[in-house]
Amino acid sequence: MEQTLSIIKPDAVKKGVIGQIVSRFESNGLRVAAMKKLQLSDADAGEFYAVHKERPFFGELVEFMTSGPVVVMVLEGEDAVAKNRELMGATNPKEAEAGTIRADFAESIDANAVHGSDSLENAQIEINFFFAQREIV
Repeated sequence: MEQTLSIIKPDAVKKGVIGQIVSRFESNGLRVAAMKKLQLSDADAGEFYAVHKERPFFGELVEFMTSGPVVVMVLEGEDAVAKNRELMGATNPKEAEAGTIRADFAESIDANAVHGSDSLENAQIEINFFFAQREIV
């Protein structure tokens, strides 16, 4: 049983599609083990996305991720990392397969509705960033 982190980004929260996105996860075999809605600070977003610090889009990414509340979740299930990434679709919603979260809810490559861990190792790091172990049930 794997765990992965999912973030519903500010654009999707603002659109009011949290329930629809969570339903996609649940109807495809992923269980929500933890969930909370929060507002990221500049420091939080900067630390979380530190891997992109040297990339030209870093400042815009931090600004976007702090532009409104996000919903962070621990999803669990068989092959959770791969399943979540499959359900999300390509980073660029114009390239995402029909029926994926990004194809259906994302506005652009920047405002792309969701984040998901890209590996089991990063999933554990990202989960620990947002959740104490006692919050995951």
